[in-house]
Amino acid sequence: MAENILKKLVNNSQMAIDDGVYDVDVNLQKSNQDFQQIIKLNSHATLLTEVKFSSPSLGKIRTIGDPSSIAKQMIEGGSKALSVLTQPHLFNGSPDYFVQVRQSVDVPLLMKDIMIDKIQIDTAKKIGADYMLVIQSLFDQKFLNDIDDFIAYGHKQGLNVLLEVHTKEEFQNALKTEADIIGINNRNLDTLEIDLKTTELVLSGYEKSRIILSESGINTSEDIQYLKKCGADAFLIGSSIMKSDNIVEQVRKLVNSY
Repeated sequence: MAENILKKLVNNSQMAIDDGVYDVDVNLQKSNQDFQQIIKLNSHATLLTEVKFSSPSLGKIRTIGDPSSIAKQMIEGGSKALSVLTQPHLFNGSPDYFVQVRQSVDVPLLMKDIMIDKIQIDTAKKIGADYMLVIQSLFDQKFLNDIDDFIAYGHKQGLNVLLEVHTKEEFQNALKTEADIIGINNRNLDTLEIDLKTTELVLSGYEKSRIILSESGINTSEDIQYLKKCGADAFLIGSSIMKSDNIVEQVRKLVNSY
């Protein structure tokens, strides 16, 4: 039995909240671009690329460098939106990195964190996030209560919600919410194993009503073409770009998958 990683992630967020990680004193504007419109109008693969230096599955991915320089390279390569890790424990993220990125680019930004408390949502607003991440399984497994209230609070703060699922059942539950985009994580958060077939499995038989983002384990143009065939509209890509020696080229190659 794998150690319950979700529980660990929830505890990490609680620790970060208690440590004052989310006490930020800024008031930044979000982007004036609409990510959903971008996805609908883009003739190429729409990438949401991720600025992250570590992860629980890979450990250290890249020596911590200048987040804004990395962000600019991603956009130069054709990335349409960015995800920035704000979770300090296990991910080496920080709201401060987010602020640096927000001040240097004008594309939509996702605050990527294990959101368990409205304090984090308040921070997302202050640092100029366009999207916040909500994880369906945290509610389904009763780590948190009342997903509708949590999402409504985000909307009230002017944030869009990316709601992440991993199973068909979580997906059905997610469709009952007011989430703006549904993300299908190809990584099982309990075991950290990745299977791109997750997206195909979850979307089989689904009548299109939401924008779908496929996340994790996406390395090649073939991966993107396959996921698009399964019904994904956009793609969240982190490690395979952060590990690259040439971020601009790597992003460009993936954007031009179709």
